Amino acid sequence: MLRLVTSIDTPSHGAATGAQERSRPRAVLPALCLTQITGWGIVYYAFPVLNPQITAATGWSTSLTTAAFSLALVVSGVAGIGVGRTIDRHGPRAVMTAGSAAGATGLVVIALAPNPPVFFAGWLLAGLSMAATFYQPAFAALTRWWAPDHVRALTIVTLAGGLASTVFAPLTATLAAHLTWRNTYLVLAAILAALTIPAHALALRAPWPPAPPVPATAPDEPPAAIVRSRPFVLLGVAFTLSAFAMYAAVITLVPLLVERGYTTTQAAWALGLGGAGQTLGRLLYAPLARRTGTTPRTVILVALGSLTTAALALIPGPYALLAAASVLAGTVRGNLTLLQATAVTDRWGARHYGHLSGLLGAPAMAASALAPFAAALFAAPLGGHPALFLFLATLAGAAAVIATGSSVRGTVRVGSTQGPPVHP
Repeated sequence: MLRLVTSIDTPSHGAATGAQERSRPRAVLPALCLTQITGWGIVYYAFPVLNPQITAATGWSTSLTTAAFSLALVVSGVAGIGVGRTIDRHGPRAVMTAGSAAGATGLVVIALAPNPPVFFAGWLLAGLSMAATFYQPAFAALTRWWAPDHVRALTIVTLAGGLASTVFAPLTATLAAHLTWRNTYLVLAAILAALTIPAHALALRAPWPPAPPVPATAPDEPPAAIVRSRPFVLLGVAFTLSAFAMYAAVITLVPLLVERGYTTTQAAWALGLGGAGQTLGRLLYAPLARRTGTTPRTVILVALGSLTTAALALIPGPYALLAAASVLAGTVRGNLTLLQATAVTDRWGARHYGHLSGLLGAPAMAASALAPFAAALFAAPLGGHPALFLFLATLAGAAAVIATGSSVRGTVRVGSTQGPPVHP
């Protein structure tokens, strides 16, 4: 039956693909690359650069300012559910344009905040902007416009997003060296508005394609039934545990190496090399996806996350070996970004991508927001950062085991216009 469906589908699939390639809005991909670099660089990466200056100038504690930033991440995860549903129905243009405006407005509020409540309010707006402009809505747009070649488009956008800190961390530091933190944020808000509002408003004007049919091997169910299904729940738990372990490890890598006697500069270089590994991982994902099934790939990558975290816990040195372990950990993180971006389409198709990916990503985003606080809280009771990393490796290992239950089995429908079957 699968052979029959494949033989029937292949010609029509090829024709559809050719037509789709001709109708793809060419401005979308470069525009989203620009807005991901700018949005991540200004709304996300500028904060860790400016935070020491913020606390020194205002007298607010680091825990207070970091809590405001974490609030933005939690708001982003929760709001992303509604954003995804809206994009599924109406397309990304209005949502992402409004999100850019909210981001610029939020940064202005942050810059002018006379007290912590207003500072928190600015970050709440920034969180709404993250939900409407960061990877999740961009992935939803590209998945609909670029299918079935969306993995290539997603890879290009995540590679561009990976340059955000490279471009904007030094720029933010340069501005902060000549301006106050408040004026620096005002300049960054102007840059964000000037680059991202017109890019989203003008480049995303193309007609929104109709929702694609459900793949022949995926269950044809409404979103509510999918969300309640065992594979969706288990996948959400696995991604949440994996995200918590991954972000906690990134945040505490520098303290881990300093605790082992390395300098802060050496630790920072190891962290930076991990970022280079992340870029490498994103380049490797497409070949990996072609050679592995959906569930085995999920289990392998989450398990590798566990192993690289354990390696950082167990290797005391030399420094070169620890740096290599950091690169490997970054490579896995790069793959995991694209794994999560394709998890919905690989299992349930692209019809409800925005809605389902928003629901799937919300708890993982909350976990990543809480990871810095939790890691700092657990390190001392566990006996130090090596023990913390072993604990995080155990969490990621549990996530890999849970992910084995995320396979989806559907009913093959003869006459489907989809391409080759999606294998669990």
